[in-house]
Amino acid sequence: MRYASSGLLSTGSSAARARALELLAAHPGAEPKSFTFIPAKLEDNAILMVHGYTSSHHAAGKNAPGKEGRGVVPGAAGWFDKLIGPGKAIDTGKFFVIAVNALGSAHGSSGPNTIDPSTGKPYGPTFPHITLRDMVASQKLLVDSLGLKSLVAVVGPSMGGFQSFQWAASYPGFMKGIAASVTAPKAPSRLGGLEALQKRLASDPNWNGGWYYENGGIPKVLEEIRYDTLLNYGATEADARAAAKVWAKMYDGHSLVTLRRAIDSFDITHQYDRLKQAKVLYVNSKTDKLFDIALCPAYVSDMRKAGVDITYVELPSDKGHMASHQDAEMWAPILKAFIDKL
Repeated sequence: MRYASSGLLSTGSSAARARALELLAAHPGAEPKSFTFIPAKLEDNAILMVHGYTSSHHAAGKNAPGKEGRGVVPGAAGWFDKLIGPGKAIDTGKFFVIAVNALGSAHGSSGPNTIDPSTGKPYGPTFPHITLRDMVASQKLLVDSLGLKSLVAVVGPSMGGFQSFQWAASYPGFMKGIAASVTAPKAPSRLGGLEALQKRLASDPNWNGGWYYENGGIPKVLEEIRYDTLLNYGATEADARAAAKVWAKMYDGHSLVTLRRAIDSFDITHQYDRLKQAKVLYVNSKTDKLFDIALCPAYVSDMRKAGVDITYVELPSDKGHMASHQDAEMWAPILKAFIDKL
């Protein structure tokens, strides 16, 4: 398994930096250009950032002019840029911040577009089925390899929220807290069918039974899928179209299927007792079309009944599913207070 193309947004001492670079050298799937180092001291102060369904490890900051990175849109800031950095809610002057690309994604970790050593070609449609537990287990390997014995928190939006909840369920006591936004402890019913997604991908003339890598890929259908997704998230038509064009050139259709299948099977609602060792900050948007806000109070009530220390926040944002990053200022003080008290 290749290590994630993990963006270390802030690292600790020179020893920690050297260890991270040592890992990069040992695991060619992790690209040095995906790492940015901001001084901080590594002690017991690590925070793991986990991303959404179609996003990447690019959680904060911008690439320097002329520099590129997988999953990094040129000139664009990371998805939680308003929340991560010196003096921000997740203060890189205090915390060792690791942003990791999810297993199965198209942006550097082992995934369908990874070269299968037995064939010399991408795994494509033969890439194995994975679960959220597998994603988190791969991240635990990375964390262990960095020599970390614990985490302050795991933080992420949407599918990143799934991963945050899964971390608490899979490794109780390893992190002091989780902060999960625009998400739920189980997959929503509003996603639409996996079979419909597969059929839509296969409608591209370059599909070739799923072996489209040598045919120029399937950017046309990916752009339309992304455009529709962003509209559902709450983006304007103009913004959705512009973003979809860029994204379609970077992503892989099989990763959509791989991650979507993992999402569909996600449900920790019967494991709340395993969350009791971590404090939980659960943040949602009142206008999210993907996660039904009406269901959230019941999730919160059930977690509290199980003994989970949970803080629940509903953002009065008009940004829909994108509220936690586009209207980050609405909850940045809450996140900062939560993190600082862990």
